[in-house]
Amino acid sequence: MRIPLFLIKYTHYEYWPMWLFYIPALPYWLYLSIKNKSLAYFTSANPGIELGGFFGESKSDIFKLLDKQYLPNSIEVENCDSDTILKNLEKQNMQFPIIAKPDIGERGDHVAKLNSEKELVDYNAKAAFKYILQEFITYEIELGILYSRLPNSSKGNVSSITLKEFLTVIGDGDSTIMELMQQNTRARFQIDRLLKEKAQLLNSIPEKNEKVLLEPIGNHCRGTRFIDNNYLINERLNSIFDAICIPIEGFYYGRFDLKVKSIEDLHLGKNIKIMELNGASSEPGHIYDSTKNNIFRAYIDLFSHWRRLSDIATQNIQKGHKPVSFVLIVKSYLKFVI
Repeated sequence: MRIPLFLIKYTHYEYWPMWLFYIPALPYWLYLSIKNKSLAYFTSANPGIELGGFFGESKSDIFKLLDKQYLPNSIEVENCDSDTILKNLEKQNMQFPIIAKPDIGERGDHVAKLNSEKELVDYNAKAAFKYILQEFITYEIELGILYSRLPNSSKGNVSSITLKEFLTVIGDGDSTIMELMQQNTRARFQIDRLLKEKAQLLNSIPEKNEKVLLEPIGNHCRGTRFIDNNYLINERLNSIFDAICIPIEGFYYGRFDLKVKSIEDLHLGKNIKIMELNGASSEPGHIYDSTKNNIFRAYIDLFSHWRRLSDIATQNIQKGHKPVSFVLIVKSYLKFVI
C-alpha cells in the first residue's frame, strides 16, 4: 500500500512547507538579532545588493555585477510587444529554447522554458511584470554553490555544493507517464501541477528505457532532487570562486545557481555559466538530501551558515553598512505577495 502524500510531507523534512521548517530555527535567529542589535542584521551582509539579497532583489541588477564571461546571453523585457522582443533576441543571437524568469521572483515562480515563438507570445501576454529572457544552457550538470567571505579577509570559501537531479521518468513500454509518476514519491507530489500544464504529455506512453524529462527548471518545489555534493569542495574550488566573487562589489554571502560542462571544468574554472546569484536568504541546498543528512544535521549546517552570515554582517556593520529596518523587510514582502 502506498503511503499517503500528506503523511510523507510531514514525516520527511525535505517536503515540509518553508514556514514549518524554519519554526525551530527562529530562536537562533532571535539570538543573532540580539547579538547584532537588529532584526534585519542580515541585510548588511551584502551592501552591494538591495536588502542584502534577502528578498525582492532585481536579478538584472545582480547580473550587472558579474563578469560577463560567466553569464548566459539575456535580455530584459518590460512592457514590450512580442515583435520587439523577437528582434532583440535576434540581435543577441538567442534561439529557442530560452528561459523566461521574473526579474524579481522567488522559488521558481513563473519561471518557464519557452520552446517556440508561440510560447513566448503567450508568456509575454500573461506577464504583468518585468522579466528576463535567458539563453538556455545545454550543459547537463546544474549545481547550487554557496560561497562566503568575511569582509576583513582576502579569501573566502565554498561551504555547500548541491547537484540538481531533474524530475524524470523511465519508460517501460506499457505505462503512461502518469502511471510511472505514481510509482515515484517525488513525482507524485508534482502530478496535480503537471496535469494542468502538460496533461497530454502525462497521458503518453514512452518507449521502454526512454528517459522523459518532466521538469526542466531546477527548483526543489518543482520536483528537482537536491543531492549533497560537498565532497567536491577543495582549495582549488575556493580559489576559483574567490576569483569570481571578490570583484563583485559589496558581495560576501550567497548561492550561485549555475551550469557547468563537467566537474573537471568546474575545478578548472571554465565552461561555467551562472543562471542566478542569490544573497542573504541563500540556503545550503545540500541539507535537503535526506539520504546523506537527517533533520538534526540539517539544522546544524543551517545554523553554521547563519552564524557565518552573522559574522559577515557584524564586520560590515562595523564598517558603516547599517542594516535596514525590519519594517522595510515586511513592507517589501507584503508588496510582493499582495
